[in-house]
Formats: sequence, structure tokens, C-alpha cells
Amino acid sequence: MKNIWNEIEKRILVLDGAMGTMLQAYKFTEADFRGERFKDYATPLQGNNDLLSITQPHAIKEVHAKYFAAGADIVETNTFSGTTIAMADYEMEDLVYELNFESAKIAKEVADEFTAKEPHKPRFVAGSIGPTNRTASMSPDVNDPGFRAVTFDELRIAYKQQVEALLDGGVDILLVETVFDTLNAKAALFAIEEVKAERKVEVPIMLSGTITDASGRTLSGQTAEAFLISVSHIPLLSVGFNCALGANLLQPHLEAIANKTDFAISAHPNAGLPNAFGEYDESPSEMAAQIEEYLKKNLINIIGGCCGTTPDHITAIANVAAKYKPRTVIVDC
Repeated sequence: MKNIWNEIEKRILVLDGAMGTMLQAYKFTEADFRGERFKDYATPLQGNNDLLSITQPHAIKEVHAKYFAAGADIVETNTFSGTTIAMADYEMEDLVYELNFESAKIAKEVADEFTAKEPHKPRFVAGSIGPTNRTASMSPDVNDPGFRAVTFDELRIAYKQQVEALLDGGVDILLVETVFDTLNAKAALFAIEEVKAERKVEVPIMLSGTITDASGRTLSGQTAEAFLISVSHIPLLSVGFNCALGANLLQPHLEAIANKTDFAISAHPNAGLPNAFGEYDESPSEMAAQIEEYLKKNLINIIGGCCGTTPDHITAIANVAAKYKPRTVIVDC
């Protein structure tokens, strides 16, 4: 924990870019997702990117290495859907521990290799904890507003399993990301605090919400400032936003919280908004120019990329970030 705090005081830390975007370039088939071990599995597995940590570990390792080489200080594990709740879609709930452990182990091996080569620039691994595909705050059935597809306790138990496996695999940080429902995030944070207490360990926690549209709110209805207030009881390394928006559209929401907290502030926006084909067109230089506006305004401590970003984007972002000092904390009470 001391290491990451030392580094975040010295410079703006760079997070990696999109894992999914990079994996799409491999054009893995159903057979590739299955590998030999799952060749006769009853459920279709193509699209289960987390499974690739077991069936195509070389690809996951390559992606991490490309991001570190591009200038990233932190890479995220390939575990965005690594809970029993999300893995139920593939009937792979029993694999959750292995998926998270192996993903963390792969990322940590690459991080250690780069740290050994460049001791002046230590590399870190953030255990990616996604939001699951269910929401605890809202009903998925418009005809039954009181219905919930998942309970807080079910989320807590699922997140706890994921957290334990990520820590066993060697992650340095836990990243609760793409939070569209703060109640889901609270379950994840509660689970993390449980594990910390049981293991008597301290683990830096990054928390990243998602502003879903031009309304400036999360899916469960909170503004950026309300989101910050509702999670500030937890000792966080950083709080911020990722996904849904491009860098320029995310800026007002970072401005809304930057002077309201002494937590570090993080951002990893998309490479613009998706086009008609669901692809992201914003170039590395365009994205870096928009992110430079964050830096000029002293808004962030950690910066990276989400959907549509590649190592080229991360290199451009890292080059811009290197010219600026990290955000200094000035809390406006």
C-alpha cells in the first residue's frame, strides 16, 4: 500500500486501456474460447472474455505487456465479469475462484517483469470488479416496480468470493468500476472491508462510477457529487468515473467532485462515443488533447482509457500526463 501512495504523490499514474477492444483483434472463435478443457461444455462460451485467462492465457499476458510498454503504471485484471452472478450466464459459477486467481496471477507476473526492468517506475495490478449484470436499486420489470433481481446480501457474497481470489492471486489494488448502481458498489465495498478485517490486511481501493447519459447521473439516479458523498465513508485510494462518455463529456463531472474530496481522482473515459456500428473513432491524439484539459485544471491523479482505447491511446495519454503534476488536494467544504 505504501508503494502506490508514494507513487501517486510523485506523478499522475496511468491506467491501462480496454481489454475487450484488444481481445477482439484476436478474433477468437467458439473453439478458441473453449480450448481443450471446455471443448464439450454444454453452454456456448464465445464472448466470455474472463474465461480466456484459462483457455488463452498467452493473449491476456500479451495485452497486459502491451499496455505496460505503452506507459501504463497500472493494469486491470481480466475479471470484469468475475462473479458468480455474472458467470451464471455461462453456467460457470464454480469457476469464479480460478478465473480471478489466474487472471490476477497473469497480470502480476507481467507487472513484476516490467518493475524488474524499470525499478524507478513500479508497475501495479488492479483487480477489476465489475458491476454485475443485475441492479439492486431498480426493478428490471416495469410492471413490478418493487421487484429486485438481486439482493444486497447476494451481491456481498459474490463480491467477497471475487475479492478473496484476486488477493490470493496477488493484486495490489482493488478496483470497483463502472458503477451504475451505488447499492451494488456498496455491497462490493462492504465485502472488501469484510475481507480486510478477516485477513488483517490493508488494500488500496479505487472506485469508479459511470455517468450514463447527458443527464449527468448514474443509472440509479445520482449526480456525481451525490455518488461521491454516498461512498465517502470508505477509506478509498481514489474515486472517479469511467465508461459511457468520451473525455470531453466526462470533464464536468470530474470538476463537480475534484474539490469536494481528499481522495485521489481517477478517470478512464471511452475513446469518444460509439458510432452507428458500435465502434469508437476517437484517435489517440484527439483523446489526449481532451484529457490535457483535465490536467490543466488540476482535476486528476489517475488517468487511463475505457472502451475503444488501445496501447496507442495510452501512450498518447501517458505522454501528456508526464508534463503535469498530479492534482493537489484542495477541499471546498
